[in-house]
Amino acid sequence: MRPPARRPVNAARLAAVAALALLVAGCAGTWKTYWPDIQQFGVYKLDINQGNYLTQDMVEKLKVGQTRTQVRQVLGTPLVASAFHDNRWDYVYQYTRTGKLQEQRGFTVYFVEDKLARWEGDELPASAAQLNRAAADRTLAPEPSADDQGYLGRLLDILKGNW
Repeated sequence: MRPPARRPVNAARLAAVAALALLVAGCAGTWKTYWPDIQQFGVYKLDINQGNYLTQDMVEKLKVGQTRTQVRQVLGTPLVASAFHDNRWDYVYQYTRTGKLQEQRGFTVYFVEDKLARWEGDELPASAAQLNRAAADRTLAPEPSADDQGYLGRLLDILKGNW
């Protein structure tokens, strides 16, 4: 018995498959960024803010020589006040969205003889008031004017033939 005849490989089909493989391989990193994991379907994960949320205007109120009480009034109670490092406070902040870490910042305050000596840390966002104004500008719809006839009025105009 004779073996079955093999069909010739179509060069165009082979090129299309190779191009598709390259395209899919190139998109592997962005796929996970913009598409949810299959394990997360049906499971709601909360957005979690942990730690001390510090802003630049809070840090601008710090002055060398302030007492621990004054620093606590400005920045709040530190997340980490180690017994082994009595001369420093660590303010840590993390933001997790759908189980993935989105933002992490650290800020450290150093004391000498119970007086503020120096501070250092990651770049901090602008003031909370500025952030709230920017968020409101992005999310709030513009207020309607008195001349705005609304959806129903525009629909009636279309039906009447007044474009």
